[in-house]
Amino acid sequence: MHTIALVSRKGGTGKSTLALGLAVAAMEHNHKVCLLEADPQGTISNWRQRRTQSEPMVETVGDGAEIAHRLALLQSWGVTLAIIDTAGGQSDITSAAIGAADLCLIPARPSPLDIEAAAPTLAAIRAVGKPFAFVLNQTPVRSYRLNTAAASLSQTATSFAMSGVLALPTIALRNDQQDALGAGLGVVEYARDGKSADEILRLWRWIWAKLIAVEPADAQPGLHEVAALANQQPNLRAAS
Repeated sequence: MHTIALVSRKGGTGKSTLALGLAVAAMEHNHKVCLLEADPQGTISNWRQRRTQSEPMVETVGDGAEIAHRLALLQSWGVTLAIIDTAGGQSDITSAAIGAADLCLIPARPSPLDIEAAAPTLAAIRAVGKPFAFVLNQTPVRSYRLNTAAASLSQTATSFAMSGVLALPTIALRNDQQDALGAGLGVVEYARDGKSADEILRLWRWIWAKLIAVEPADAQPGLHEVAALANQQPNLRAAS
């Protein structure tokens, strides 16, 4: 089983919508998916209530120690992909999600404030040596900000001697995504031939290529060790 965590200390970056889009895109590629909702706003749980299809599974988690135990249970159920949606800010849940993930995704809107706000999250991820990528999300369809944001992320990557940290493609802000959310659908179900669906499917393929290049978390430290990490890891503020 592979595990993705969507993490950002800044709220409003579209983590939940992105998590839902990727979950359904992964299902289109024959994955059995579970969304772990660690965000008390409940966006994913509300979406699940509107959804008529039986999958993906949605499970809520209330604290960091619960994440590792829930992931072990999901693996025993035959889940092949777990996606953890975290809240903005700092919490033991976010630290545990980072520790349990095979790949951390940091959504950011294409603005200097969002890029700067991602720095503490990046520090926390790098502190535990997890693979990660930025996702430029909610981007205007045409804007100079895209190039500026991409350049800023490239500078960050260069300063850390990293490459390939910008997930592709960027995800534009379009009505299809919000309409799909309201209908209890993924955007690839709602408007299969639309541009948003195409972007999410291509992003999923990019992410999957990254995932299969790394060992899943359950093949590295045992899940019980990840649970211990959740109780021992310093918070994000300390990591920054």
